[in-house]
Amino acid sequence: MKTRHGQVTPYITKDGTEIRELMHPAVHGALGARRQSLAEARLPPGARSLPHRHGNSEEIYHISAGAGRMMLAGDWFDIAAGDTVVIPPGTDHGLHNTGQHTLVVICACSPPYDHDDTALL
Repeated sequence: MKTRHGQVTPYITKDGTEIRELMHPAVHGALGARRQSLAEARLPPGARSLPHRHGNSEEIYHISAGAGRMMLAGDWFDIAAGDTVVIPPGTDHGLHNTGQHTLVVICACSPPYDHDDTALL
């Protein structure tokens, strides 16, 4: 199964982030990934995602463009293109784009992302 970035319609998640589900079992069916999802998140300059956690999903964030700050388990640190961060299930996290360009994050989730697994803080 293959997807093209420009053919994937973005949506806004509970935390306020624009997401494109590049591969998700609920979207791409049996021919796509079954136990994980891959998405692209975009935050414009100055924007923040709402702090949140996922009870079941482990996430890996790979920063593919831009720069900002990330909160993980209450600690804030700088992030920039090329950085990768793991977010264990149940861990509070959030993003703040402090840079001049759109912050672009590739998000891998296992099990796949689910709105009902997102708790806003």
